Amino acid sequence: MTKKNLLDTHTYYYDLPKELIAQTPIEPRDHSRLLVYHKDTGSIDHKHFYDIIDYFRPGDVLVINTTKVIPARLYGVKVETGAKIEIFLLKRLDINTWEVLAKPGKRLKAGTIVRFSDELSCVVLGDTDAGGKTVKFQFEGVFEEILDRLGTMPLPPYIHEKLKDKTRYNTVYCKQEGSSAAPTAGLHFTNELLDKIKAKGVEIVEVLLNVGLGTFRPVNENNILDHKMHSEYIEVTPDAADRINKAKSEGRRVIASGTTSIRTLESAFDAKLGKVVPCKKETDIFIYPGYKFRVVDGVITNFHLPESTLIMLVAAFIGLDETLRMYKIAVEEKYRFFSFGDATLLI
Repeated sequence: MTKKNLLDTHTYYYDLPKELIAQTPIEPRDHSRLLVYHKDTGSIDHKHFYDIIDYFRPGDVLVINTTKVIPARLYGVKVETGAKIEIFLLKRLDINTWEVLAKPGKRLKAGTIVRFSDELSCVVLGDTDAGGKTVKFQFEGVFEEILDRLGTMPLPPYIHEKLKDKTRYNTVYCKQEGSSAAPTAGLHFTNELLDKIKAKGVEIVEVLLNVGLGTFRPVNENNILDHKMHSEYIEVTPDAADRINKAKSEGRRVIASGTTSIRTLESAFDAKLGKVVPCKKETDIFIYPGYKFRVVDGVITNFHLPESTLIMLVAAFIGLDETLRMYKIAVEEKYRFFSFGDATLLI
């Protein structure tokens, strides 16, 4: 492939029959299928997710993102006209102020009040650079409790089935609220499977990335370099950084669960120091072919949308040709795609 092709958004397209887009999560979580891609040989194994334990070695580090998805979709009415409004929470700016997506948003000028219930409303403060709105919520009581009652889980637009159990759009290890979408690779883990992985001698390290607008933004530009990534908040604790750096120095593998964990680790790497450093910051890192991974040795992830930044990240890890070959095989083998779909292990 030429460099020009690698920068062409349409190079990352593949045909996907609609019936392969998963509408509901598999039960139990770890019974989804697992496509294992071996980087050294290009060979592929067809397994189930609970088989992933066979591919871990004692001493490996498994990195997970402990963010928690909030019920971020709210339905209300414009007080002035009674028009129906949908507000989608993206990023908390302070105790009462959020960056949101609004639908329809064009007529929501600064000063407009949207009412969701007797206990919750918001006033529009203005527009954001990314095409959203900034709003200030007005309420009595605890915002999170009100949101839990009124909000719905922010499932992606390609999922049309109603989610019966809210917890299925969160990982079993989620802790810190703040995401507008799930780190979906982590949805496959059960507590029992994690216990077995630990018992094998695998170290589990927690990081944080609050998933925001970047997940929802398609790459609309022909040249991927013209695509602007939306920033997302990450945290790497001193303990997490120390454990990852120790593993790297000892030649042990770091396997990241999900593109969010990958982006966190690679964002936290200080090239001058040659190691991961503790941080609490925003990242807009965009990983595409040509990128040299500094931290990650293995990847657990789902099957991603054509022409998305996520399939570009996979292509950066195993190569574009191999990514498209792997996806073609996954389609032929009728794997389930996207958020509630099956998983891949790139190792």
